[in-house]
Amino acid sequence: MTIDRYLRLIAGAFVAITLALGYFVHPAWFLFTAFVALNLVQSAFTNWCPMMALLRRFGVKDSLCEVPAKQS
Repeated sequence: MTIDRYLRLIAGAFVAITLALGYFVHPAWFLFTAFVALNLVQSAFTNWCPMMALLRRFGVKDSLCEVPAKQS
C-alpha cells in the first residue's frame, strides 16, 4: 500500500473511532474528529500532513514511486 492509501485508512479509522468515543464516552472526543478533518483539508492544499511524514519515516512508499506494469 502507498502513503495515500494508508493516510485515508488511518484518517477514516480515527474519524470512526472518535465518533464512537464522542457518542458513548464523552463529547470532547468530537474535537479530535474536527482536528482530523481540518488536517485533511489543509493537506489537500499543502500536500503535507504529520501522518505522511510519520509514514515516510516508517518506509511506506510514495505513490509517485510506483511504476505501472507494462501490458503486452
